[in-house]
Amino acid sequence: MKKGILLVNLGSPDSPEPKDVKKYLGEFLMDERVIDIPYAARALLVRGIILKTRPKASAAAYKKIWWDEGSPLIVISERVQQKLQKQVNVPVALAMRYGSMTIKKGIEELIEQGVDEVLLFPLYPQFAMATTETITVLAEKLRQDFFPNIKIESVPAFYNKPDYIEVLSNSIRRYLEGKNYEHLLFSYHGVPERHIRKSDVTKSHCKIDGTCCVTPSKAHEFCYRHQCLEVTRLVAERLQLKEGSYSTSFQSRLGFDPWLQPYTDRTIERLGKNGVKSMAIVTPAFVSDCLETLEEIAMEGQEIFHEMGGKDYTTIPCLNDDQEWIDLLSKWMNNWVSNKA
Repeated sequence: MKKGILLVNLGSPDSPEPKDVKKYLGEFLMDERVIDIPYAARALLVRGIILKTRPKASAAAYKKIWWDEGSPLIVISERVQQKLQKQVNVPVALAMRYGSMTIKKGIEELIEQGVDEVLLFPLYPQFAMATTETITVLAEKLRQDFFPNIKIESVPAFYNKPDYIEVLSNSIRRYLEGKNYEHLLFSYHGVPERHIRKSDVTKSHCKIDGTCCVTPSKAHEFCYRHQCLEVTRLVAERLQLKEGSYSTSFQSRLGFDPWLQPYTDRTIERLGKNGVKSMAIVTPAFVSDCLETLEEIAMEGQEIFHEMGGKDYTTIPCLNDDQEWIDLLSKWMNNWVSNKA
């Protein structure tokens, strides 16, 4: 069997124009693992409300961060794919869960190169229904419907792998070298609390009560909240951060249902109100900078901090195409190829 790698990231509109943003948001928000309510209610919410009000504002946000080469998320992901192809001995393709760079096209690209065994690599350190699960479920459906003769194996969450924690910690350390900061905030993308409970394989462990995430359980294999908190703990341990000098929060909530807390915007506000004059923020739920990091965190977050009296606000980039990160990815991928030989 000939092996190949398929990297999959979230996706992006084709342009920052409202019509393209509307099309993208429609596909994204109608995913039953993103907004996990019955189809009729989801369609009413998304098509009847959100898509009539949100595309214009979202397009304005995309325009703030759009690069000359295109969407930052797409451009960065393409750089990662190109660098990996030089270090990995099998074909490496790139796809997006939403948008025009479909997973189906990615699989077809690999098949055209003779691949019949695919390593599916969701570019997310933590497991979540709305990220890794929706990717793996769609890939399997596509395999059954269109590619029954290929084999697909998916990479599990890598949030606690020591070599990943080392690379992430080194990146944070390098970027903060020589910078003064009183507080380091780890901001992760938020999810509704019900997603945590739905992903609980024990059906009883995840109570989101402050203790379940630190009490050993097989539920942690699919618990996004535990995995985020664990990244913070492991990085803080490696960087020898002092207790109280760092914290964890969750960003990008949508709607009125309870989402994971504390919320990032309110945490930034609180830090400023409490007299913190300098802070840094890192976003370890993402490996590539995107709208949520470049606009929501770097721009909106800084504005909130300054309004609350803060002064120095440092945004730490995602791993992007950092060479140490590329080297780690290529090591993992080459090991998979070798083990399958």
